Amino acid sequence: MDLDENFVRLTPLGGLGQIGKNCILLETNDSMVMIDCGLMFPEDSLLGVDVVIPRFDYVIKNKHKLKGIVLTHGHEDHIGALPWLMPYVDAPIFGSRFTLQLVTNKLTEFNLIDYIEMNVVTDNQRLKIGDFTFNFFPVCHSVIEGFGLGIETPAGRIVHSGDFKIDQEPLDGHFTDMDAFARFSEPGVLLLMSDSTNVERDGYALTEREIMSSLRVFFEEAQGRILVTLFSSHIQRMQEFFDLAKEFGRKVTISGRSLARNIEMAMEEGFLRVDDDTYCPLEDISLYKDSEIVMLLTGSQGEPLSALTRLALGEHKQLKVKKGDLVLMSSRIIPGNTKAITKVINNLYRLGAEVIYEKVRAIHASGHAHREELKAMLKAVSPRFFVPVHGEYRHLFKHAKLAQECGVAPERSIVLENGNPLTFSARGLKFEESIPVQSILVDGKGVGDVGYTVLKERHILGGEGLVIVVMVISEETGDLLIGPRILSRGFIFEQHYDHVLEDAKCLVLDVFEDIPPGASKKLEEKARSTLRRFFRKILDRDPIVIPLIIKV
Repeated sequence: MDLDENFVRLTPLGGLGQIGKNCILLETNDSMVMIDCGLMFPEDSLLGVDVVIPRFDYVIKNKHKLKGIVLTHGHEDHIGALPWLMPYVDAPIFGSRFTLQLVTNKLTEFNLIDYIEMNVVTDNQRLKIGDFTFNFFPVCHSVIEGFGLGIETPAGRIVHSGDFKIDQEPLDGHFTDMDAFARFSEPGVLLLMSDSTNVERDGYALTEREIMSSLRVFFEEAQGRILVTLFSSHIQRMQEFFDLAKEFGRKVTISGRSLARNIEMAMEEGFLRVDDDTYCPLEDISLYKDSEIVMLLTGSQGEPLSALTRLALGEHKQLKVKKGDLVLMSSRIIPGNTKAITKVINNLYRLGAEVIYEKVRAIHASGHAHREELKAMLKAVSPRFFVPVHGEYRHLFKHAKLAQECGVAPERSIVLENGNPLTFSARGLKFEESIPVQSILVDGKGVGDVGYTVLKERHILGGEGLVIVVMVISEETGDLLIGPRILSRGFIFEQHYDHVLEDAKCLVLDVFEDIPPGASKKLEEKARSTLRRFFRKILDRDPIVIPLIIKV
């Protein structure tokens, strides 16, 4: 492909074939723009890992071309990886006022905020960034001030739906502007990238008006306290609870740092309307009857240190569960968190509370479009090519099939995976050579230092345990002064298997007798291999064995 040819290259770094880590690059000869920069929370198998982020090698290598980072909305899977990218690039960030406020809070924690340019964009704004012109269309989602994107490129128009649903009767004007999508698409759209999360769900997503009606019933019937947990970024849902509390004469109190921080920010910025006589400090709730209290708590995903989890364990310093409490879990269960949430629910019931959650009653509405809404987006845009985004592989595959039902030619409905660049030009479509996009694991302050070998050892430690062999040897004579002592951690209960450890000591002594003095490395290796064979034979277990040889 000639370098001077008008083309646009699409490179997904994350978000395709998975829920989370959303990050897509658009590139020309001279410009590159990143759409979203998200993280993913670790699966159970990633022991000790805090978060998972995209691999940014390609971006950093071409950082001279990076003209900007465009954020569709403020969820962690779209903004959460910014602290690990921004120290290496010098590019402005574009997003809505609310989104950038969340980004500001995040970057401040990493002491990065003073070095980064951030630009607020508004509904239907048109903005040139490098070789691209972005049009920002408001969309309805489970976080306020989200955008879909209409992008004018040298090769043609591209639409990115963002995370969206179509709410026919939105509360407070939170709607998806399908007319704006349609107007932008009138000259013809080269490519549509659309949210695939709920492609398996028929019909339409529940609306916030329906959720509000369902929640009102609980407020009418509740005799005691109402305890609520929800996503700390779901300002619209918070507004519903504050409005219902005011309607039914209840006071709202808050427990949980992230929730309190976001509510305070939303109130200061005018995103959340709260009357002074509705809010109640946590320390003052004893002044009111149980029937006059609503508590907003962190812990929608069963996080170990969250307010709701500590409450369910009886470990909250200021609150206790009371018989007659009604707990409303007004959020979806993220895959992988089911066990933790179920444990919290069971503990709450054990303490006398009643718990209502998504599978029991309609108290949470997904922020992602169902099939009929996805069809509406496809028909409004009527793209020449279609690439499904934001979903596991089966979601992408089924969304591609849905696009074909809506008139996109099968050969133009393309299921991409992370790291597979796709170039559009006057010459047509070209699949480029893949780039490395293996996930980067973040563990504490370590970024990328935890890999397969470390995870394998953590799994062995968790499943088989650790054995340490201690020997003190005279440096002058080579005689064994102390030991061998064998310490077991997570391997066996020493009092029950002391005979096994005594036999293990004898084996180590035999090894010591066979190894020439001074050959410490050989002694370590031989002791390790001998004990592993012995434990496998006797107990069918294979712990990590660490010989510790001390010379004095």
